Amino acid sequence: MTDKMQNKGMVFALATFCCLLWGSAYPSVKIGYRLFDIQTTGAQLLFAGCRFTLAGVLTWIITSIFFKKAVVPKKDEWGRMVSLGVVQTTFQYIFFYIGLAHTTGVKGAIINASSTFFVIIFAHILLKNEKITRAKIIGCVLGMAGVIILQLNGGTMDNHFSLMGDGFLFLACISSALGAVLTRIYTKKSESMILTAYQLMIGGVILMGVGLIMGGTITEISTRGIFLLIYLAFISAAAFSIWAILLKHNPVGVVAIYGFMIPVFGVILSGLFLGEQFLSLPILVSLISVSMGIWLVNREAIRVEKERP
Repeated sequence: MTDKMQNKGMVFALATFCCLLWGSAYPSVKIGYRLFDIQTTGAQLLFAGCRFTLAGVLTWIITSIFFKKAVVPKKDEWGRMVSLGVVQTTFQYIFFYIGLAHTTGVKGAIINASSTFFVIIFAHILLKNEKITRAKIIGCVLGMAGVIILQLNGGTMDNHFSLMGDGFLFLACISSALGAVLTRIYTKKSESMILTAYQLMIGGVILMGVGLIMGGTITEISTRGIFLLIYLAFISAAAFSIWAILLKHNPVGVVAIYGFMIPVFGVILSGLFLGEQFLSLPILVSLISVSMGIWLVNREAIRVEKERP
């Protein structure tokens, strides 16, 4: 299992698949807001809480079927489940939705992509053998450049800094990055699928509570909306589970660099499903830049493996 999950072709395929799923959430969430008539931040958090709680339940069911029993964390695992759920799900999406409501979509996407830099920094501080290298820095710069090119395609970005907007989005990035590193640490002691199931359920339930406290309500319910919510839950269940498995068996930096593919897939899929413009030279340049960054980080990882006694 470990050797298979460390195979660079397998990592590429699974990480790209995760990014494709997360990228599809861009148009799916927009469609969901329309189907459920969601207009306030409280309603957004409530909707997100329903999505992640359902994702956790789906992951729990699949994991229980796999292990042929109802999976329950051990006593010493609950602290890890709660802390990861709060950091990676609750805090990340509270900061993300509030921040996005107070800044532009262009700035939001660019700031959100900076989470890969934070992953590299946290891994350097908290993990052994995960030091910052020149290849990682250049790879992140190339990936970030690709995201900036992508988001500035036909748009502009102002220089005004908003604490509730830009500041909260940076906090969302920090939460996401810290969650990735904690996943790497926690999966050494806990089964990754069980960890994913419970962190999603715990984080999702807290999100629902925060959404309700903020006055969020969902009154417009339809069959199409329910199916879309199930799909969004599937996205989170599948992507977070696979991502956790990859983080368990690979250096954090090697996996995290693929995150720059998420906004690329998001723009392309938004173009396909929402009728937005996506066939352009800047998007091609963005994809090339992101791909070069991923290739550079993976090339270094292969070199390090060959030099390891």
